[in-house]
Amino acid sequence: MATQTKATQIKATQIKANPITEAATERVTELNEKVVELNEKAVANGRKASAAYLNSYERAVLAIADSYQRAAGATKVDWIAEVAGTQADFTREVTKVYTSTVRDLVAS
Repeated sequence: MATQTKATQIKATQIKANPITEAATERVTELNEKVVELNEKAVANGRKASAAYLNSYERAVLAIADSYQRAAGATKVDWIAEVAGTQADFTREVTKVYTSTVRDLVAS
């Protein structure tokens, strides 16, 4: 019994490389590299899309705040124009902080 085990061990260490296994391993390695490359492209495209979205969002909110302030100023009522201006300024600042923070998170 011990000789069979020893013979099996010797045979196991003397097994030659299987060309099919080597080819499959190479193919898996190639596919893995392609997946990594596609993943990196997807991440880069996602960041570009995020940047475009943030720019559009920021421009839209700032335009709305400007319109709001202009509309309130057109009323010729000082306190309404003042409140609307303060609110528009607050909206602008919050929007700038928000988009800046998100840009930093996306970049990292």
